[in-house]
Amino acid sequence: MGDAVFEKSAAKMREREMSEVAISQFERLFEAWKHDESDDSIRESNVKALHDIPSVREVHEQIDPDKALEAFSKTAFLKLNGGLGTSMGLEGAKSLLPVRRHKARQMRFLDIILGQVITARKRLDVQLPLIFMNSFRTSEDTKRVLSKTKAFEQHDIPVEIIQHIEPKILADSGEPVDFPDDRELEWCPPGHGDVFSTIHESGLLDTLLEHGIEYLFISNSDNLGARPSRTLAGHFAESGSSFMVEVSKRTNADRKGGHIVVDKESGRLLLREMSQVRSEDKRAATNIKKHPFFNTNSIWVRVDALKQKLDEYDGVLPLPVICNEKTVDPSNGETAKVIQLETAMGAAISLFDDASCIEVDRMRFLPVKTTDDLFIMRSDRFHLTDSYEMEDGNYMFPNVELDEHYYKNIGDFNERFPYSVPSLAAANSVTIHGDWTFGQNVSMFADAVLEDLGHPSYVPNGGYVGPQGIEPDEWV
Repeated sequence: MGDAVFEKSAAKMREREMSEVAISQFERLFEAWKHDESDDSIRESNVKALHDIPSVREVHEQIDPDKALEAFSKTAFLKLNGGLGTSMGLEGAKSLLPVRRHKARQMRFLDIILGQVITARKRLDVQLPLIFMNSFRTSEDTKRVLSKTKAFEQHDIPVEIIQHIEPKILADSGEPVDFPDDRELEWCPPGHGDVFSTIHESGLLDTLLEHGIEYLFISNSDNLGARPSRTLAGHFAESGSSFMVEVSKRTNADRKGGHIVVDKESGRLLLREMSQVRSEDKRAATNIKKHPFFNTNSIWVRVDALKQKLDEYDGVLPLPVICNEKTVDPSNGETAKVIQLETAMGAAISLFDDASCIEVDRMRFLPVKTTDDLFIMRSDRFHLTDSYEMEDGNYMFPNVELDEHYYKNIGDFNERFPYSVPSLAAANSVTIHGDWTFGQNVSMFADAVLEDLGHPSYVPNGGYVGPQGIEPDEWV
């Protein structure tokens, strides 16, 4: 497999008017895949577990509020907003999915993010620039919402940067995919690690520095827990660290997530994804007592330090390569097998000698990746405050498993909850098998289970669902 194979992808990218930075980034990923360097295993014997890090609760009690506010006034917000939510059957920007109502108004991810930023600006008198890393397919919808939000104004600092795209390559040959049925399916994003080359190419860092912005907070738009924080800004400023990752305590549900480890030889922090764990190390890597923290994918970075690092590598950071094996059309397993080459944003932690971590509460990690997550987010477990914060009592949520045949797609999900999702206040877990539609004011308790009856079924208004299914009226 020679350079001629890569040149086919490069030519395709130039035809699409992709930049030389985007092409250079893809070339690095392609070369790693071609030479089988994408494994990048991180052996258990070569690392130490992450322990003894500060917690946001300790920091909050000790930090000088004036210094925290000063750091916050020099902070910008960047939200990764390129996702389409295809795993839930969405066709537009995932951030436009309604999450819950607030004062009779349907609130989408984007509305809540804007509410958080606007509230912080008004209450604390800070500029707090908000930037979205959009994809070509989320840009227009996002900017339309911003233009219609009268309380949101931002001048001189751009509200968006556009993430790169790259060709999907055939698993057997490495050649770019040709798929006449849908040309857009020939392309994919390079993972959220692409944020760094996109930032570099956009010139955003120079603009931020010109406006007195020293710190950049980057998080996913589908994580509504990653909201503005004076405490974290202040701690990051005081720490002297160039790059800081928010981590949180692992539970059994987080055993297979990426986590930060310490390289024994260099002493540097590393992000270890489960794809980088060899089979013989799986048991240790998933041991939540040995490795107690997981990566929330929310990072803080000093603008000047990031600019220096990106300049050093001409905009393409040497991050570990992740190979995702898929089919050209993800919804059709019969289409050609392809490789999507990606990098992870948090992996950049290994490039900074002074990188650090901070333990945050679970309230800062509220991602919605599936309709199972959305089920909890729309339930009475949460209250959306006037400051647009998603509040819950303890942030230890019931385990939810909805039948994928009937609830995975957002259209099917909404159809089966025509009024609202059931109350989960007393639920330890929820398991639904089969096709169930729910009436009004349904409550679930303990380990609630609904079995597949082999035909469309209905939970009546005011029904209670527990370990025995729908409980008889005389039991309640």
